[in-house]
Amino acid sequence: MKKLLSRVRAAVDRYDMLPDGCTVAVGVSGGKDSLALLVLLANLRKFYPNKFTVKALTADPCFFGEEGDFSAITGLCESLDVEHIIRRTSLYDIIFNQRQEKNPCALCAKMRRGILHNMAKDAGCDSVALGHHSDDMAETVLLNLFCGGRFDSFSPKSYLTNKELYLVRPLIFCDEAQISSFAERHGLPVVKSRCPADGNTERARVRSIMEALKSQYPDIKAKLNNAALKL
Repeated sequence: MKKLLSRVRAAVDRYDMLPDGCTVAVGVSGGKDSLALLVLLANLRKFYPNKFTVKALTADPCFFGEEGDFSAITGLCESLDVEHIIRRTSLYDIIFNQRQEKNPCALCAKMRRGILHNMAKDAGCDSVALGHHSDDMAETVLLNLFCGGRFDSFSPKSYLTNKELYLVRPLIFCDEAQISSFAERHGLPVVKSRCPADGNTERARVRSIMEALKSQYPDIKAKLNNAALKL
């Protein structure tokens, strides 16, 4: 845990992600990344100079009309002394039944962001922490280049003026392999995605391209991330 905590603290310090007295909402989907972020921030608050509060927010898409089982995550939150707030939504019904989207990911992501931001405001949070790591950043560069024709990625810290919320990404200096190892080693209660589009997305295709590039350019991820952070 110490190695990942040091990387999280480095990101938090460099981009001033956790000002004194803030309340940060961790968007917990049930995946390994968001769960690892939750555990790391809950531990960071024990010794970080700035005092901050952590809350866990889960927007349940209710896949196939059924409520997701997040009881194990609630149990984890209780062990960490973190409030876990779950909001049941109609995301699955709207996207797959009502609209019957052939390419549902973009709309789903947009709607989930809106729900999460509203939940954070309702919970009295100043910021939302997302579990995007260094692999996500590099893949987003390629995704925007291939699909949008622009060189861009997400920012470590940004401000939503319409919601008066900061978005922070404390895992940007952490590799996915490190997070996977951490999640397995600590037995984090990962909830497998039930999304019908899981694994069949543009991001999944870009991830395959990235892996192929690494065989010829081993430092491609680092170079993409360095370029993105200079934008």
